[in-house]
Amino acid sequence: MSNGIEVSTKDCTALTDGELAEMADLSTGSRAAAFEIGYLSKQREEWVLVTHAREEGKLRGYALSTLERIGGTPSLLIGLAAFSRTRVAGGAVDALMHDLYRRAVLAFPDEDVLVGTRFAHPSGYRSFVGLEDIVPRPDHKASGEERAWGRRLAKRFGAEGRLDDRIFVIAGDEDFAGLLDFEPTKEPKEASIYAESFLALNEGRKDTLVAFGWAMAEALAAGSLPK
Repeated sequence: MSNGIEVSTKDCTALTDGELAEMADLSTGSRAAAFEIGYLSKQREEWVLVTHAREEGKLRGYALSTLERIGGTPSLLIGLAAFSRTRVAGGAVDALMHDLYRRAVLAFPDEDVLVGTRFAHPSGYRSFVGLEDIVPRPDHKASGEERAWGRRLAKRFGAEGRLDDRIFVIAGDEDFAGLLDFEPTKEPKEASIYAESFLALNEGRKDTLVAFGWAMAEALAAGSLPK
């Protein structure tokens, strides 16, 4: 338990209908990620782990994720996640990510781990606190290898051929896409830092930004993420 937030992780196959309904209720009203039960049920088959963050039994956030190797590189991929718009939302993000990093170090001891997801709002970068070499980021021109990672992740997220790898924007199809949805009432400092990267998104088309960073082996082993 961290900051009053209790986190639990289990296999997606163990998700109950009641939990799916609870997760859908949390997403109700989101501009970018109003995930319904039917959509979540399908996503349950696409990802391996489901993590819930609760405060006194009330769901404050969740994520569907997987730990896998992409071309041999250890990777933590967050297929979709959503968080409540309450005072504890930031704490829920931190506690949930800490649990995912704890699992990453068990799966990939002594290795750096790539962390990748999609965002529709710059506040989502709060989940990347403590990561190194984040892409995209302000005043950084992505290298050829970084652009290649963007394409690999877009493919893994089911959006092959829809990524502009210069700006890391995945063109939407007007339907909700899996992403990490964190848009609290009080914006974190990351929102202003990374805002420029989101100017090219077409909200009506439901574009997303594919982003990634590196959780270094030393930080994972020390259990210091997020920091």
